[in-house]
Amino acid sequence: MSRQSASAVHASTTLSLKGKIALVTGSASGLGKRIAEVFADAGADIVVADLKLADAQVTADEIGGKGVKTLAVAMDVTNEAAVDAGFEKVQKDLGAIDILVSNAGIQIVAPIQDFKFSDWKKLLAVHLDGGFLTSRAAVRQMIASGRGGSIIFMGSVHSKEASRLKSPYVTAKHGLEGLAKVISKEGAAHGIRSNVICPGFVRTPLVEKQIPEQAQELGISEEEVIKNVMLKDTVDGEFTTVDDVAQVALTFAAFPSNALTGQSLVVSHGWFMQ
Repeated sequence: MSRQSASAVHASTTLSLKGKIALVTGSASGLGKRIAEVFADAGADIVVADLKLADAQVTADEIGGKGVKTLAVAMDVTNEAAVDAGFEKVQKDLGAIDILVSNAGIQIVAPIQDFKFSDWKKLLAVHLDGGFLTSRAAVRQMIASGRGGSIIFMGSVHSKEASRLKSPYVTAKHGLEGLAKVISKEGAAHGIRSNVICPGFVRTPLVEKQIPEQAQELGISEEEVIKNVMLKDTVDGEFTTVDDVAQVALTFAAFPSNALTGQSLVVSHGWFMQ
C-alpha cells in the first residue's frame, strides 16, 4: 500500500463524520473532490457543489458508491441568490449542513502594473465573496439546527506570505484568515468552529495552468518554475498532495470542541514555517 493510500485508510478509520452532512465547494474535481471522498470514507453524506451541475453530478455519483448519501448542486459562489438557493436545496433534500469546506478558487497571474481591474475583481469575488456567502449560509443553518458545525476555508501559504505576480490571490488568501477568525468568535456560542488550511503548491489543474503562465512572465523554463519558484523553499522539493490537504480537512471537520478554532494550519512540506 502506498504512503498516500495508507494515510487515507488510517485517518478514515480513526476520525468519524458519521451522521454529518458536508458541503464542499469546487468539488467536482481536484482538491475539493479528494476532500469530499475522504469525508465520505469517514461516513459523511456529501454535497458536491460546483459551477456546472453536470460535473457535480458525475462526482456525486462516484462518491455515492461509497455507501453515503450524495447531492449535486450547481453553485456560482460569487452569486448571492445561487448560493442561498443551493443551501436551501441541501436543507430540503438532506438537512442542515454540519460541515462547509469553502474550496472554490481560481488563479490569474500578472505583474501588478499590468493587472486588469476586472481580473482583480473576478479573483476576489470567487475567494472572498464566495467565502463570505457560503459561510453565511452555513452559519445560518448551523445555528438553526442547534448542532453547530465546522467551517473550513481553503487558504494557502499565500495567506502567510507573498509571491510575485499574485497580488489579488495573496490579498484574498490573507483575507480568508480574518474571516475565519471572526466566525470563530461569533460562532463559538453556537458550537461553530472555523479554521483555515494553508497548502503549499498542490499539483491540481489550477497549479498546472500556472506553470506555463509563470514561465512566460518570468522568462524561464517550466522546469525552472517548478524547481526554483514553486518548490524552492520546501524541505524536500516535493509538491503537497491532495491527500495531505484532505487529511487536515478531516481533522478540522471531526474535531470535537472549540479548542481548535480560529486557527490556520500550513501544509507545505516546510515551505513556510510558523
